[in-house]
Amino acid sequence: MKHTRVGKSELRKEGQSKLTGQAKYLDDLQPEGCWYGVTVRSEVPRGHIRAIHFEGDLPWDDIVVVSAKDIPGENHVACLDTDQPFLADKEVAHVQQAILLLAHPDKHLLEEARRNVRVEIDPLPGVFTIEDSRACSEVIWGEDNVFKRFLVQKGDVDSVWESAAHIVEGEYETGAQEQLYIEPNAMMAVAHSEEGVTLWGSLQCPYYVHKALMPLLDLPAEKVRIIQAETGGGFGGKEDYPSIIAGHAALLALKSGKTVKLIYDRAEDMAATTKRHPSWTRHKTAVAEDGTILAMDIEFALDGGAFMTLSPVVLSRGTIHAVGAYRCSNVRITSAAYATNTPPHGAFRGFGAPQSIFALERHIDAIARQLGMSREEVRRRNFLAEGDIMATKQVVRDQVDMNLMLDRAFKESGYHEKVAEFATQDPNARFKKGIGFASFLHGAGFTGSGEVHLASVAGVEGTDEGNVRVLAASTEIGQGTRTIFSQIAAETLGVECDDIVISQPDTREVPDSGPTVASRTVMVVGKLVQSACIGLKETLLQSGLLKKGYSRDEFKAAVGAYRREHGALKSLSQYKQPPNITWNDDTYEGDAYASYAWAVYVAEVTVDTVTYETQVDDFVALQEVGKVINPTLAEGQIEGGVAQAIGYGIYEKVVWDKGNMLNNRMTNYIMPTAADLPPIRVFFEESDNPYGPWGAKGIGELPMDGAAPAILSAVEHATGLPVNTIPLLPEDLMEAFDARKEADHG
Repeated sequence: MKHTRVGKSELRKEGQSKLTGQAKYLDDLQPEGCWYGVTVRSEVPRGHIRAIHFEGDLPWDDIVVVSAKDIPGENHVACLDTDQPFLADKEVAHVQQAILLLAHPDKHLLEEARRNVRVEIDPLPGVFTIEDSRACSEVIWGEDNVFKRFLVQKGDVDSVWESAAHIVEGEYETGAQEQLYIEPNAMMAVAHSEEGVTLWGSLQCPYYVHKALMPLLDLPAEKVRIIQAETGGGFGGKEDYPSIIAGHAALLALKSGKTVKLIYDRAEDMAATTKRHPSWTRHKTAVAEDGTILAMDIEFALDGGAFMTLSPVVLSRGTIHAVGAYRCSNVRITSAAYATNTPPHGAFRGFGAPQSIFALERHIDAIARQLGMSREEVRRRNFLAEGDIMATKQVVRDQVDMNLMLDRAFKESGYHEKVAEFATQDPNARFKKGIGFASFLHGAGFTGSGEVHLASVAGVEGTDEGNVRVLAASTEIGQGTRTIFSQIAAETLGVECDDIVISQPDTREVPDSGPTVASRTVMVVGKLVQSACIGLKETLLQSGLLKKGYSRDEFKAAVGAYRREHGALKSLSQYKQPPNITWNDDTYEGDAYASYAWAVYVAEVTVDTVTYETQVDDFVALQEVGKVINPTLAEGQIEGGVAQAIGYGIYEKVVWDKGNMLNNRMTNYIMPTAADLPPIRVFFEESDNPYGPWGAKGIGELPMDGAAPAILSAVEHATGLPVNTIPLLPEDLMEAFDARKEADHG
């Protein structure tokens, strides 16, 4: 079928308003009589609150103060558990935990007031690493500091060790990473005890906030309204945390009777909000003489921080992706998320998969090294293919050929030629060149039965002008949701993208189409939009107002005529699990994801053996993502994800001191700039995905998975150093060089 809108680089729907400055972000909204809010936070990682003192020569009677005692409903953030309070009452569990809220019309006076609140806390011993939490040196959560455990088993791992030609073991670690969205967290609230509360916010998931505010304020659903303002990026960092800042803004608005804006500055945002989970992974792998992987025993652990938040679902995805794009008959994955006294870790692009895939890809390189085989050959002997059985006993239905993808990625990057060229380098040269790669996959949508439990709904409706409005809670956070939905709807209805209007996510106006996370917006919600459009078109055809083979003008006229004759013209579609997709939550077996995106990434680097800096010189990103709806937006997603993953791999390190982030400034949290990034050359393979609109799959998280292991593979190729921890900073590489020198002279 020839597509007229899908597959073309249509202009961004909101591009002009953002380019001209007409788009209004939260801080651009200036209602009359608006007050400002701030948060008083703990400076102690763990302890009992003894007393709170309001000091200084300040008009305290004019400052609205909110404590846990002012909460009209339940003092917990509605998430996967109820362990996290909106405001600490008797004890604190991490530095930066919110204790009090202040509001006043003078933001400068408010800052002075915040500095003059003194909280007395009797400190308790804290736990700050996965290792200490596992050892239960202090029990800070539950009975054993474990938020969640998973066990995935296939075959009989223990029966293989004795007969294996090789057993390869390794440990791998990844650090925390700050999302560093352009716009910090921000909320504005209007609240009345009778009328309810309305929130405008920089957020990803309006209905998550809606769910959290109802029990906090003791209000029914119809009295809580959440409206997404223009949002300057999220990357997962505005998935669950906005529930907290929205709750704080609502409490201040309720007590003050004023409109209240609560906007974090960059330092507070970086110090107090969620980051990517640090991880530790141990691999033990049985391998045949020819390189075939016989058994994989994997232990995967995440640092969840002080409260559960989203750690179980991040752990779930990381667990399921731990075997990656490889075939193995015998698998055992044991995983756990552990509590520590740091601010809770949360969602970040990739959602656990970047951690476990990093470990896996470095381990595959270790297998190749121990067997004396090439990195390429080990992978080719073990790639999954259509019809193979995955770790959760899911049958691969995707028409994927990873060998052909490897061929193309190597051709586009000149991999074999560069391997040969770099082999002739002067061993004493200061600058050492290397090339490496990673091959991987990423599941689209919520894991297992997640989409069934969400039961997402999206819809479309005709307007008086003859246009069609898309009704969905999926948010535009820079990734192109409005444009993609317009293309899907226009293609389905046979009209132009200009004929499609996208409703601003507002819980009073749009149905709950689920959160804007997990590479689900296009594949899952986009499919609902497509189905709703089919329903609307069928309504018009059955009414007789529209004939088959219609033109754009005839369609618009039919929409207008239907509304005049019958009133509202609306079509809704609710998610239903496809009949051949099954999942067992108890045994953790079945179809973990309806479909996967597949990729091969190749990185070329230069390592300076004097300064120990690593520079990425060239990067090729090849992926199969079903049908590419908008090539320009898709390329942008890949380029942006690779850039973030380069930062994850060799630049971005969170420096902790007893759970407190010391480098919470953009001046000392080092991320790659445009000058640090290589040309990122993006290529797509296309296939048909029956579970997505016009064959599309999820794309947004995929690029976060492969860049870091590809870069460290290239560093190992250049230096001979198998470094297995990220971020790999110059000082880390220097230590590795020094350790090798000591070993050589030992």
